[in-house]
Amino acid sequence: MSKKETQDHGVGEKTGTVDRKLLEILVCPLTKTTLTYDADAQELISHAAKLAYPIRDGVPIMLPSEARQLED
Repeated sequence: MSKKETQDHGVGEKTGTVDRKLLEILVCPLTKTTLTYDADAQELISHAAKLAYPIRDGVPIMLPSEARQLED
């Protein structure tokens, strides 16, 4: 198993550690707008809410209380 397969758990087509299909269906829980994936920071960005939702161990944490406030 390659390093990438290990990181991605070898399942499906992935982007970094988050499944591409999951990224297509996830929206911001506050604004219901689409999210931008930041692979370097491992965050899902909601520009409308100015929040960055963390991704931990490949799992997006879609709780506003866990999100980081973005600077203007």
